[in-house]
Order: sequence, then C-alpha cells, then structure tokens
Amino acid sequence: MSARRLPKVAGIDSAVSGPSQNPAPTPAAPSPPADAAPSAHQSASAPPTGPTGAPSAGGTPYTAVQDRLAGWVSDLTTLHELTERLAHATTLDDALRELLRAGAALVGAQRGMAALEPTDGLGPELTIGLGLGRAELGHIETIPRASGSVGRLLDGLPAPAARPPYGGERPGPAPTGQPTPDGAAPPHDAWPSEVAHPDIASEDDLDPHHREVAARLGYAASYALPLEPRAQPLAPPHDAAGHGPESATPPGADGPAGRTPVTPVNPALVVDPAPPRGRIGVVVWLYDEPTEPTARQRHLVGLYCRYAAEHIGRHIELHRDRRTVATLREELLPSRLPRVPGVRLAARHHTGPFGGGDWYDALPLPEGALGLSIGGVTGSGPSAVAAMGRLRASLRAYAVLEGEDPVAVLSDLELLLRLTEPARAATALFAYCEPAHRSVVLAGAGHCPPLLIGDEHTAYVETSLSAPLGMLACWEAPSVGIEPGPGETLLLYSDGLLRRTGAPMDQAFARLHAAAASVPRAGRRDPDAVVDHVLRAVLPDGPDAGRGPLEAADAAADTEDIVLLAACFD
Repeated sequence: MSARRLPKVAGIDSAVSGPSQNPAPTPAAPSPPADAAPSAHQSASAPPTGPTGAPSAGGTPYTAVQDRLAGWVSDLTTLHELTERLAHATTLDDALRELLRAGAALVGAQRGMAALEPTDGLGPELTIGLGLGRAELGHIETIPRASGSVGRLLDGLPAPAARPPYGGERPGPAPTGQPTPDGAAPPHDAWPSEVAHPDIASEDDLDPHHREVAARLGYAASYALPLEPRAQPLAPPHDAAGHGPESATPPGADGPAGRTPVTPVNPALVVDPAPPRGRIGVVVWLYDEPTEPTARQRHLVGLYCRYAAEHIGRHIELHRDRRTVATLREELLPSRLPRVPGVRLAARHHTGPFGGGDWYDALPLPEGALGLSIGGVTGSGPSAVAAMGRLRASLRAYAVLEGEDPVAVLSDLELLLRLTEPARAATALFAYCEPAHRSVVLAGAGHCPPLLIGDEHTAYVETSLSAPLGMLACWEAPSVGIEPGPGETLLLYSDGLLRRTGAPMDQAFARLHAAAASVPRAGRRDPDAVVDHVLRAVLPDGPDAGRGPLEAADAAADTEDIVLLAACFD
C-alpha cells in the first residue's frame, strides 16, 4: 500500500521542511522509498527495524516520518481554512480583522492590532484592533517608533534580534535601515522581517514609555510582522539561467546569491487590480504573559501573512479606485447650492459602491429664474461618472439658452446623447422655476415624477409618460405647469431611492408618499428637514445599510445612487 502524497493546499509547497528535525542520513544503506510495502518474508511479529536494518527504538518503522507527515497535513489544512476565510472578506476592515483573528490563533496571542501605512504615501492609513479599544490603540500609537514594533517595521529600523525561521537559519537584518535622506523608502533588505519582544518588562534597551504603556494595558510580550505584497505569477517562470519551476527555492529558505525565491500564489487570492508595491503596514500580536512564538508558529504565521498581504493590498487598490471615483463625482456635482430670492434649496446624495451616473443641479438663470435638474445615465464606474459629467454640463448650457422651455432643453439633450453617446441611455427631469411668481414648468424623460409637499396635501406631480433619452429615434413629451403655494416644497429624487427599499415599485412609491406626508408640520418649510425626514423614513436603516457581498441577484439594488433635491418656495 503506497503512502498518501502530501496535498498542495493554499499554494504552499510541500517541500518545506516540517516541524521536526530531519533524521540524519545513514551512509551504510539507502533508505527505502516511502511507498515501499513490507517484504513478504518479514514476519509481523519481528521486531521493528530502522532504515539500516537495526531494530528501531521508536516502535513501528518510520514513526518519525509519519509524525512529520501528520504535522504537515495539519498545518496545511489549517492554512487552507484560514486563507479561505480571508478570501471571503469583502471589505478592507473585514480583511484586517480576519488577519488579526487568524494570526492570534496561529501564534497563541490574546490581542493584537494592524496598522496600515503604505510606503507609497497614497493611503489609506488605518488602525484596527483585536481586543483593544480605541483608547488603548491610541496609547500604543504614542510609543516612539524607534522602540515600538510598528515603527521598527514601518520605518525600516533594525530589529532587536534576528530569529531563525521555521525549518532553517536566516541572517539578521541589515544594520542600516534608516530612510534615505531624500525621503525614499529604505531598500527591501534593510527592513526587519519581524520584531519580537518576549519579555517587555525585562528588556533594558526599550524606551521607558514603551514599558509604561505595556504595563498600563496589561501585555507582557509582543510579536510583529510586516505586510508586504509580493506580486508573483501563478506558475514560476524560467529565470535568465534557464532554471524552471523545479529549481525554485521553497518558501522560507535562502536561495543562491542573485536568485529570487519563487512562491506559487493562492489562486483564491488572485484578483485584479494588482496590489501596491512595498510595505503596506504592520500587524502585531500581544501576549498577557512573557513568551514568544515557537519556530513552527513563526513559520505558519509568516506564510499566512504573505498571502494576507496580497489580499489586503488588492483591497487597498480597490479602496483607492473607489475614492478616486467618489472624488471625481463630487467635483462634477455642485459644490454648493445657489441662493435665489423666493426659494430655499437642499440636496442629499449617496453614491453607490461602484460609482453611479446620477446627478442633480440647480442653476441660476436670467431675470431671477432658477433651473432644477435631476437624472442619471446607464452604467456604473468611472465611465458612467464621466458620461454624467458631460451630460450635466450640456444640460446647463441648453438651460441658459432656452431654459424657459423645458421640452426644448430635453430635446436638445436627447439629440446630443444620441449623436455622442449612442451606446447609453439616460433619464432626466428639468424644471424652470420663477420663484417671484411661484411658477414651475417642468418636463421629464423617463424620470420619476416629483412630489409636491404642502401643509394640507402631498401629491405626485402628474407628468406625462415618456421614454428615457436615447431610447427612441426622436424624443418629445409635453411640459407640465404647477403653482406651488407659500411654504410648499417641490421634491425631486432619483429612482435609486425607490430601488434601495427592495420593494416592488408600486409599494416603493407608496412608501415615499407616506414618508413625505409624515414630515412634521414644523419642518415642512425647511428643505433640509424635509429631505432628512424622507430619507430616514424610506430607508430606516440608512442609505448604506445592506452593503456587503453582492452575491444575490436582488443585491444589485444596493449599488444604486440616491439623490434628493428639495426646493421650498416662500
């Protein structure tokens, strides 16, 4: 019967040496292969023998090898489960918390913290604690960098001691790890690869404030590792000397001079975009008693942190991309609402996680008039945001030229969209307001009808049914005129407000009407109070509630933008 082969789990090379020491080879006779079956003439009652034929003192043959194999399988299974849990973390905060929890289990710690500070300076800078409150994290952050684990690993300061990795020896860090005078990050080999304080109270070379903070928070030892993504191919490539995958150096071992160890990457963690280069942060675990992780624990947590850094690095890139889209969107929308006599304005907008193409606008027009618009383009992401910016800018130009005729404004906008954005459609609503006369003329193209909220009644404005822009060869719809009473509010909104409810559209419209009708009488003349009340009543859990893994088909509603624009007439 052949022995089981080691599975290749979570991208970990089974050639890595195990926790036990390898038995010393005996030159007298070669060791039998691992899958060799016992000979037929060997008696079951014969005393167990070792590789050289002498009786084995350990009991059955190959007991040490079997123990090592069992240890390897256990370690690989543990790492596989932990990397799978990490791969399901959908946000940066969740990934850091999972890293802290899994690392604490691997090294036997009780508490910990993770600090993100990418060396490229593009952020985000974030600190997450495990079993530590915000005040306790603040105390730890006051430790001087030259003494604390976080500062040593982020700034490239030499570690207090070089410790051998699990299964092999490693030279200590380079003695010079200070940042270069021009502010560039220190070289890769100058950064310490770990910082351990096994007994903080007895280490005389520590900063006194470090020992004071440790005593105040009740931890006696710490162990820290850096987070440093290393983008590597799934299949080890051939190097310049022609060495292929079979000659790749296993993880944790030192290869020949000039050779870079090649480690396969866990496919579960390989997602676009590519992670940032350089050190992105530090994770440190705290012990209540003086101790330090064993060589085996250091090796396992080192492998785990290697893959966690890849995963967290990609979360950082996604965070940066979304922040860029949000900033672009904020710049394309009005930075402030205009002040026009006779009307007061308020707006609220919440962008979906992928950046949508909904917009709103309030534009002062000649002779004391005011133009109000709201709409959205199909799609999401940077391209939709850019298309939204072009469409909004065009509508502003048409509103200045012929704003008193909303139908002409939308007709020109439809022609422009059909000629310049043939693959897109858009909804829009434009209202030409004369606050001095409390007169509003509006037209809509596939957009939701606005609400008119007054002291005595609340009703939808009956706009004609029309198709979105870009859907028909020629768009045209009649305009509608209304005369709001003193103190009445005209509420424009995006369909994302209705879709975020998760209810059918008829029920969503009914919920919105009930929310508008329930605005307290004292706040009906305040547009800010109106939009805030409507938003809370329609979405009681908040506009960002339900954000999570977009795995179900109905979860697409959580990606919708929310826009509200209210105009209260004096």
